Amino acid sequence: RELHLGDKTVPAIGLGTWHMGNSTATRAKEIKAIQAGIDAGATVIDTAEMYGNGRSESLVGEAIANIDREKLFLIDKVLPSNASADRMSHSLDTSLKLLGTDYVDLYLYHWRGAVPLSETVETLQSLQQQGKIKHWGVSNFDLPDMKELLALPGGDQVAANEDLYNLGSRGIEYSLLPWQRKQGIPLIAYTPVAAGDERGQLI
Repeated sequence: RELHLGDKTVPAIGLGTWHMGNSTATRAKEIKAIQAGIDAGATVIDTAEMYGNGRSESLVGEAIANIDREKLFLIDKVLPSNASADRMSHSLDTSLKLLGTDYVDLYLYHWRGAVPLSETVETLQSLQQQGKIKHWGVSNFDLPDMKELLALPGGDQVAANEDLYNLGSRGIEYSLLPWQRKQGIPLIAYTPVAAGDERGQLI
């Protein structure tokens, strides 16, 4: 199954890298896991500057170093503390360096913080115009957040909202998910199997 994110058609299932890169003992296995996923067709890779304070981004960068960049769809996220006009560009540049690329396909505002949403959106649009990001979106936004976003100039250009969604966490089905469907805004689900462990305790 495939879906549209921005102007690209991508696989519906991607690779999340939360908790990856935290241990040098598992680094080689994690790199192989990412590469195996890509070989299997999971070419969407999701990371964030928060994940391991950049270690996840570095891990992804190493894993994709010898893979055709055009075959990949990289998602990265900016922390709320870095979502201002004077900090986001530097934050993104750091992420790009760790990833070993000159652009990300989708750059998400990780969650709401103290920076005015209008400032964050304007800065995301500026980075998009510079070519450092192909598309921008948000993460962990609820329905009031999304409505506020779409009321802003350019807010309707949001490419996606990434939110918690699995069989044990279905709250978005009541209002947010139907609204996003009506607006044509894709939802990216994180922890879709509830972060199940190797024993399947949470699956």
